[in-house]
Amino acid sequence: MKPLSLSEEERGRLETIIGHVFSEKQWLDRALTHASVGLAKDANYERLEFLGDRVLGLCVAELLFTTFRSAPEGELSVRLNQLVSAESCAIVADEMELHRFIRTGADVKKITGKRMMNVRADVVESLIAALYLDGGLEAARGFILRHWEARATRADGARRDAKTELQEWAHAKFGVTPSYRIDDRSGPDHDPRFTVTVEIPGVSPETGADRSKRAAEQVAATRILEREGVWQKTSAED
Repeated sequence: MKPLSLSEEERGRLETIIGHVFSEKQWLDRALTHASVGLAKDANYERLEFLGDRVLGLCVAELLFTTFRSAPEGELSVRLNQLVSAESCAIVADEMELHRFIRTGADVKKITGKRMMNVRADVVESLIAALYLDGGLEAARGFILRHWEARATRADGARRDAKTELQEWAHAKFGVTPSYRIDDRSGPDHDPRFTVTVEIPGVSPETGADRSKRAAEQVAATRILEREGVWQKTSAED
């Protein structure tokens, strides 16, 4: 288990990464301490995570509201949900290499693995709360804008899961459910490639290929959605 408090060297490196020098050092230590360490609740990040989640939601909602001035509420909600998801927060954590600073108990292993994605996401939210409590809303907003502004303006940011979108469209338009068929699996076990076809009665099928069955299904579903005009194309077809 790592020491509960950051060393001066670690603190300096992390504050440089974050872009904020903490006046109250306790907030930074607490934001990085997982409950598995076994300390009292006011010494780990759980309560900070609760606050940080709300601050992140507010700042991202404000960003979307001012960036997409003509977007309806439904589109803004889809964008917001994607941007504040555990996956998005974990990606930010990985970009910052926060796993090097997180304090955990011996029972929490492999914090960089997919299974621990929520831990890394929670730490990002806790860090946002620590910034808010130490430097106010402007400090938290500055951090959020640095890490979320580019993500917020992506062309495909308003898109939902392609398979879910296709299923709802097929139900509404034809009263049927899309079916997926694996056409081919090639490549070695460590680097497979799946080819999948999606079929909807009354609609020409589409095929997708990727490194997992689900990813290939998403590609195939996206191609039908774009071809049928449900989604606008964001890039040239392969």
